[in-house]
Amino acid sequence: MSDLENLLRMTAVQAEGMRGLGGYVGGTFMASSKVLGEETVGGGNGTNETTGGKKD
Repeated sequence: MSDLENLLRMTAVQAEGMRGLGGYVGGTFMASSKVLGEETVGGGNGTNETTGGKKD
């Protein structure tokens, strides 16, 4: 029973860590969808801003 209690305690600690990682991953997905959404709306004309508007 003592081993099971220790395993459950460690699982709870790891679950908190996974929850934090989930927050970071969710934030990354939201940021990337915002960036990709802006590129789709703003840069959908087929030009490349770094080459002065010339098509690749």
